[in-house]
Amino acid sequence: MRVLLLSRYARLGSSSRLRYYQFLPELAERGIEVDVSPLLPDAYLAALYEKGARPMELAARSYVTRILSMLTIRRYDLLWIEKELLPWLPFGIERMLLAWGPPYVIDYDDAWFHVYDSHPSALVRAALGTKLDRIMRGAALVTVGNAYLAARALAAGARRVEVFPTVVNLARYGEPSPADVDDRLTVGWIGSPVTARYLDLVRSPLHRLCGEGQIRIVLVGANDNSVPDLAAERPGWREDTEVEEIRAFDVGIMPLSNTRWERGKCGYKLIQYMACGKPVIASPVGVNREIVEHGVNGFLAETPEEWYEAVVALGRDAALRRTMGLAGRRKVEHDYSLQGLLPRLAAALDAAASSARP
Repeated sequence: MRVLLLSRYARLGSSSRLRYYQFLPELAERGIEVDVSPLLPDAYLAALYEKGARPMELAARSYVTRILSMLTIRRYDLLWIEKELLPWLPFGIERMLLAWGPPYVIDYDDAWFHVYDSHPSALVRAALGTKLDRIMRGAALVTVGNAYLAARALAAGARRVEVFPTVVNLARYGEPSPADVDDRLTVGWIGSPVTARYLDLVRSPLHRLCGEGQIRIVLVGANDNSVPDLAAERPGWREDTEVEEIRAFDVGIMPLSNTRWERGKCGYKLIQYMACGKPVIASPVGVNREIVEHGVNGFLAETPEEWYEAVVALGRDAALRRTMGLAGRRKVEHDYSLQGLLPRLAAALDAAASSARP
């Protein structure tokens, strides 16, 4: 079977890398050959992360390339699309591009529909508010990262919806090992400059803990503008070193706002921490409530005081950290591994390719 993957980003984009690229070698072994055609190159994200700017000329060229790539779709048995073909353009354009091609699978790991239907501009809401619902309605299959996204797909009239959580390749993570012993607890976070804004939610308890000399903070992938007044180490993110960075944590954190956008997130940070055998502390928002079993593999914390108390509890009890970390690792092995999800994904793609267009 031949599949054309129309991803949003090249490899630097975490959503594209984790939802698609990490599966490609194993899918090929199962006879599913996937050609990759990302919309936005790594240079686009590099500019966004480093300068906070979106290079519009590069984006425009990328749109032209995407449209030209659609001229080849009849060579394929299936299209595998991340979110949509052409962000910020109306549904009618995508309908024309998709109309003469094979069946398609559409995938979401974020509540991207809220970017449109909750936009402050009435014009955007009118033009694009139902765009993704209409795309989902025409798909042979809609895959989503959690139940919140699945509910939207079903409400949109999607014919078939499957929940595929974002997963880790356990072969990359190995067996968990304790971090180096230090007088202070190492509290770690990993992400991008775009998502580092959530660290503002825990600024107060982290400041307090730093002032008391209880913790060392490591923010992997955050830039100097992220909580700049917080005394923290800020190593740059690299794919080949991210596991090593997390292994040096004692505790992994994931603060999150409680809005409709955040309820669509898939908790990948937590899954990474747990794959490394680290206890976690997270905001009780969306899928975080499913990943974190409070008191078993970590803590759910909402208020600044709850965040403070959770860190203190883990800091004073190495045995608790070890027990929670191992419980988290077992959960990842059971529910959030590439090895476990791969057979379901391969079967779903095969079934979608065999389905008739609506």
